Parts: sequence; C-alpha cells; structure tokens
Amino acid sequence: MRISVPGVPQSILASNRSNVPKVSPEEAVYRLTQFLKNGQVTLLTGAGVSVDSGIRAYRGEDGRYMNPDYKPIFYHELVDDSAKGHAFRQRYWLRSYLGYPPVRDAEPNTTHFALAALQHTGFIPNLVTQNVDGLHHKALAKHTGRPSHHLQDHILELHGTLHRVRCKHGHAVDRDTFQTWLSAANPKWRQFADEMEKAGTQPRTNPDGDVAIEHLGISYSDFVVPECPTCSESDRKNSVHKPDLVFFGESIPDQVRDRSFREIENGQKLLVMGTTLATYSAFRLLKHALELKKPVMMLNVGPSRADGLNLEKIDIPSGVVMTDVAKSVVGATACEDPIIIKMLQDGIVKPPATKEDRTPRRAG
Repeated sequence: MRISVPGVPQSILASNRSNVPKVSPEEAVYRLTQFLKNGQVTLLTGAGVSVDSGIRAYRGEDGRYMNPDYKPIFYHELVDDSAKGHAFRQRYWLRSYLGYPPVRDAEPNTTHFALAALQHTGFIPNLVTQNVDGLHHKALAKHTGRPSHHLQDHILELHGTLHRVRCKHGHAVDRDTFQTWLSAANPKWRQFADEMEKAGTQPRTNPDGDVAIEHLGISYSDFVVPECPTCSESDRKNSVHKPDLVFFGESIPDQVRDRSFREIENGQKLLVMGTTLATYSAFRLLKHALELKKPVMMLNVGPSRADGLNLEKIDIPSGVVMTDVAKSVVGATACEDPIIIKMLQDGIVKPPATKEDRTPRRAG
C-alpha cells in the first residue's frame, strides 16, 4: 500500500517568493474588513491560526511535514491486528501520551478570540477547521457559555479531534479519561512524564499531539495500551484504539465531507486562513467555492497549494491583524457589548520555540 504525506507542489515551493506583494498591517486590516463587513462569510482555518498558542504548524518554516525524513503512522498501521500493528500502537500511544498534555492545556490566542467575536456577531456564521486542537471551541465558549452542541453546530472539525478516542468497535471515551487509563497501565511512563514536566524538558509537540523521542534512547516495547472496558464487558479483548481524527490513508466520514461542502455553498464568500491547503480535503473546498463563483480571500504566510488560482491573497500572520479586523468589522459593538469587549481583550501570543528536536519516527 503506497500512501504519501500530502504537501505543497514543489513547483510552488520553488517559486520566487519575492514576487509576492507585501502589504502593511493597516492595508491588510482594511482589505479583510471590506471582505468581511457584509457577513455571511464561511471560514476555513488551518494550523497557522494556532501557532501563537504554542502549537506549531505542520508545514511552516519549522513544520514537521517539511522534514523529508518524517514518516507518520498511517491508518492501516494503527489498526492492524497483527503483532506489527500492536507495535505501531505502542509507538503511537506512548508518543501521544507524552505529547497530548501541551495540546490539551493550550489556550486560545488573539486570532481565535477575534474569530470568535466575528462568529458571535454573525459575520462568520460557520467555521470549518482542519485543526484537531479544539481551540476554536475554547475561544467561543469562554465568554459566551455556549453549550457544546451549539458549538458543534457552528464549528466543523474537518479532520476530527484529539479530545476523544474510539476503540475499533466504536466505543467512545473522552481523551482525559483515556489518558488516565494510559497512566494507570504505565506507572513508569507516568513518572517519566511527571519528571519531564518538572524539569521543563517536554519534547517538541506537534499539532496532532505527537512528539519525537527516539533521540532520548527510549524503547516502546514495554508500553501498555489498555483494553476497552466496554468491549471487556462483552468478553471481547480489544486494545485497538485511535483518537477520533482522520489519519493519513483514512477517509473523511461521508457526513463530514457532505457538511463541509454545504458550508461552502451556504456562505456568500470564503475566507481561508493559516493553511497551505496541502490536504485535498481542504483544497477541494476552495475549488468548490471558486467553481461556484464565490469571492475567496486567503490570509496565510508563505506559499500554498492555492497559489496561482483566482483569489485574493494576503501574506501576513493572522495574529498581527485579526484583532483590529474584528474591531473594525463589528464597529461600535466592540466598545458596547461586554462579551465582545472581553473577547477582543483576550488571547495569548506565545509561539513555539524554533530550536527543538526534529527527529523523525523511525520506520519499521
């Protein structure tokens, strides 16, 4: 089975970026405000919007997928019932066990809250995100108190979420509970994780909660992946679990794919933010919008799969402009609505350090 990690075409990456027009923050704010001010804009986001929360992008300058030696675990490897599949799961879940807490504890940044303000005021009725970190939900819920089912109605997680786990028979559990199961089954690794946290030596964490730890000389062979307790009640032994997200080599559920197309169709415009659109599941949404003759604007730093298409592109980090954009779009509401005031004053700006280990997963 041949599966590759999707990326931006080399012809685009090799192009001369000096030809991309540079804009000032003031001009970017003006152009984004003009695009958003009439509302009914569907938003498509990627890992770039979470960088200021300390979660690095997949394909940015220091992104894991820009390393040609990196090899993620594919869907068929993770769910394989053989001894080889068991070894893959030990590798995946140990790395995820160590890497999940920083993603779980991450806080929304200024871009997340600016977008939440635009959602709350109706300018962006629906948001489609490729991110699995749940930070859009955190930002929208923090000052509005909106229940989870309401958030799910307005935020579509195209690639799923890290915050839920399912066994191969479909039994779901929240990730914090599963993390507790992993700790109970692996006291040695719990101690190791606690010591890392105290020493401030947390390995480099990626957007999918994965970490690189081979350089530490660690073996995966003694890591225990617990059995599903619901399956055990039916006398079925089953330790095949996966986070509720889409792996490479796995298809997006039909209902998610169909809803993502409806979100594009229901909006008057499409704003694309913080993504190279390397994955086809996102790129085809942009193509669908263009086929429907909808205006499209892209806010992203660096080359993307959309370069050369008929859309307006602004090359500037979202964190530099989005708070001012939200203030400009919502107008007087930014000074009168207590919820919007809190949103536009909130958000961290703590991008990850760049000088960290980039060791790839070893094959085999």
